[in-house]
Amino acid sequence: MSRSVVIIVVVAILLIGGLFFLAGRDAEKQPARVEKVVPLENLSN
Repeated sequence: MSRSVVIIVVVAILLIGGLFFLAGRDAEKQPARVEKVVPLENLSN
């Protein structure tokens, strides 16, 4: 095989492996609960 064919095959394998790696990751994060103090004058409006 020529050098260019080997390079193309290696790049294709890396791209496909990267796609499977990124697809298998758990990208969802649990929402963080943030409690803030709200002044009472803001609630009366």
